[in-house]
Amino acid sequence: MKKKRSIKNREYAVIAYGFLGVFIAMSLYFAYYLTFEAEDFINNPYNARVSLFSENVIRGDVLSADGQVLATTEIAADGSETRSYPYGRVFAHAVGYNTNGKAGVELDGNFNMLRSHSFFLTRLINDFTDKKDQGDSVVTTLDASMQQAAYNAFGNYRGAVVAIEPSTGKILALMSKPDFDPAGIASQWDSLQSDSESSVLLNRATQGLYPPGSTFKILTALEYLHEGGSTEDAFNCEGTYTENGYTIHCYGNTAHGEEDLKGAFARSCNVAFSQTGLSLDLNKYRTLAENMLFNKDIPTKISNVKPSTFSLKKGDDPVLVMQTAIGQGDTLMTPLHGAIIAAAIDNEGVVMEPYIMDKIVNDNGDLVRPYFGETYGSIVSKEDAKKLKKLMRSVVTDGTGSALLSDNYKAYGKTGSAEYTSDKNATHSWFVGFANKDDKEVAVAVIMEGAGSGSSHAVPVARAMFDEYFKE
Repeated sequence: MKKKRSIKNREYAVIAYGFLGVFIAMSLYFAYYLTFEAEDFINNPYNARVSLFSENVIRGDVLSADGQVLATTEIAADGSETRSYPYGRVFAHAVGYNTNGKAGVELDGNFNMLRSHSFFLTRLINDFTDKKDQGDSVVTTLDASMQQAAYNAFGNYRGAVVAIEPSTGKILALMSKPDFDPAGIASQWDSLQSDSESSVLLNRATQGLYPPGSTFKILTALEYLHEGGSTEDAFNCEGTYTENGYTIHCYGNTAHGEEDLKGAFARSCNVAFSQTGLSLDLNKYRTLAENMLFNKDIPTKISNVKPSTFSLKKGDDPVLVMQTAIGQGDTLMTPLHGAIIAAAIDNEGVVMEPYIMDKIVNDNGDLVRPYFGETYGSIVSKEDAKKLKKLMRSVVTDGTGSALLSDNYKAYGKTGSAEYTSDKNATHSWFVGFANKDDKEVAVAVIMEGAGSGSSHAVPVARAMFDEYFKE
């Protein structure tokens, strides 16, 4: 009898401990959820309950990194609330809007701005007097002067500019054109929604997919070096190169003559790089592209970011291979992705996840919650980053980016002129690169739709950004 009772007791103990283990596991998960996940769930744009918070809280402000007010709630004498945007169109896509839906920081920080961490006595008094509490403010990573410089330099072209601090992932500027007046969203909504030609509401910085043009030669050059090529390998450019009945042209049919890979990169020679592409192992080429975040979700907590695409594979037609090697073909890239690649090269190959919300503060400026950059990991090795930096520096010292030569900083980059129709003269103007001086650094991507060569249009915008960032 004792033996049977002992066995039964053991069985009961196993069951009891099993239930206890499940209970502990659920408790730990619940605690984890409340600490790390609940806010993201509550802040989901599909969660209609968040909007109910506005019945008791005045929506908080959106501020730049240096304290400039980018969005605020104005209260009229009758108590009615109006969302105001002091910088108008300048931060339209970055800050977003809060009417007819939400976008930008107004979306990502929605929950935070509808919570209040005002002094508890103030909240108590408000509760007794039936007044609303003041919501917390989102302090962004955005640099107002950098954003303004990008906006002014861009003119009336369509396209986007992104600036990132490579060592942290802080987004210093994020601009898209054409833009809109965020304060007039409600009255203009129908016309903005129906304007399919210009797609004003589209944030081209994070959602615009463009052929990368010659900026993609960064990847082509790196894969060529991986497969045993050298920067001293010789090429002869006569302005055009024909393979399988298809002819590749250098921009403006320029004949670069005898050149090595470094010179071809600096002067953006399509002839050399189309031949380089034909020599590559396409499976390895695709693997490199995917290591550099093509065909993957971009590592960022910013909402509504599209992934870049690369479809080339072993067995594809040589014509498509040549096109892809110079950034044409089916490859598409967002400006944000271009800035991330440039930032990683400057940061010894390591990607810091881009972020735009720096901290949450209450109405007294006291810290409620900080945000920090997170390390995604290396997309290229430290040694590869050094090689690419040398190539990108040659673009400035001896090539298409010479307008970036400055005594105030050291610039690196790659220009691009990306064809987007059968008309060879219809090209987007690209630049991706970075600059540094002492302990300051910034990476920039510029795309100007239909503007022409990267050196003539995108580079001057990048120059304006670098000059502003490093001004004394």
